[in-house]
Amino acid sequence: MDSKSYQVCATCIHFEAIKIGGKMKYLCRRLKYETKPNYSFQCWDPKEHVIRLMKKRGNIDE
Repeated sequence: MDSKSYQVCATCIHFEAIKIGGKMKYLCRRLKYETKPNYSFQCWDPKEHVIRLMKKRGNIDE
């Protein structure tokens, strides 16, 4: 699996999912606007568990 396949908003530290009025809203705290879990931006900063998974699968060097 290529490391780019991890680079989506849902795996970023800035991603936030909140429920408003019974509907889910997905926000980027860094960019300060609504996003979707499968979107991808250059500012991607992976969550710790994603980094560990990438290392385990050999997608990034330790």
